[in-house]
Amino acid sequence: MISVAVFTLNEEVHLPSCLDALDWADDILVVDSFSADRTEQICAERGIRFVQHEFSGFGDQRNWALEHGGLKHEWVLILDADERVTPELVEELRATLPSVSARVAAFRIARRFYWWGRWLRYSSLYPTYVIRLIRCGRVRYENRGHAETQEVSGEVLALASDLLDENRKGLWEWFARQNRYSGQDAEYELAQEGGPWRAVDLASGDPLVRRAAIKRLATAVPGRPVWYFFYSYVLCGGFRDGARGFVFCLMRSMYQGMVAMKKYEMRLLRNGR
Repeated sequence: MISVAVFTLNEEVHLPSCLDALDWADDILVVDSFSADRTEQICAERGIRFVQHEFSGFGDQRNWALEHGGLKHEWVLILDADERVTPELVEELRATLPSVSARVAAFRIARRFYWWGRWLRYSSLYPTYVIRLIRCGRVRYENRGHAETQEVSGEVLALASDLLDENRKGLWEWFARQNRYSGQDAEYELAQEGGPWRAVDLASGDPLVRRAAIKRLATAVPGRPVWYFFYSYVLCGGFRDGARGFVFCLMRSMYQGMVAMKKYEMRLLRNGR
C-alpha cells in the first residue's frame, strides 16, 4: 500500500542501511541529485528504481518525484538516505492505513536523531516532527531556506513510532553542508523580514506550526547563537546527553551564528556598504 521515495546525493555511506530497512516495500524510488560516488551502483545491485534530477531545493525535489516518479501507490513515504524506518513504524503503518479516513492527507513522524552512535535525545530537541507520509495529490512541498514546508489539503495526524536519523559522514562533511545551508537560510530569513506572522502560533497545538513560529521569533533575537546554546543545552536538557550533547549543542549554536553573520553581510552588500 505504500510507495517509498528516497532522496540522495553521494549517499553510499547511508543508502545500504536505509534500503535494508525497506525490504517490506514493493515500490521504492531513489531520486538522486547526480551523485559522484557508488549511490547508483548500490541501487543497480539491489534492483531499485533510480532516477536523477537536478536539485534546486528539497521542496522542489520532492514535488518532482511525486509528479514524475511513477509511484505506484496512493500513500508515499518520503525519506532522506540517512533516515531509517523501524520495525515498530512498519507495523504501525500496516495497522493504521487500511482504515484511515479519506479526510486524512498526511501523517507527521517524530525523528530520533543519532550522532556518534548514540541517540541525542535532549540536545537534538526531540521530538521534532516532519510530514513524511503523504497521500499522493494532497500534499505539495515548498522550499523554505535549506529545508521545506508543506501545503496539505486535508487532516494531518501523528504516528506514534519514530523515524531514525543517523548521519555517519563525520564533522568535515557536516560543516561543509552547514556552510551551504546557512547561506540558504540567511537568504530566506532576509526575504521574510517585515512579513506577517501570528504570535498565537507560538501556542499552537500543531508542533510543526509551533516550531515554525519559534524559529521565526528567534531570527530577530540578538545574540542568537548564545541563546540557542542556552535553550538546547540548559532548558531542553542537552547536558543530559553528556559530552556528545555539549558538542552537538555547540555545533548547532555555531550554525545559528553562521546564519546571522551571513545575513549581516548580505545586508551590507544590499545597501552598498
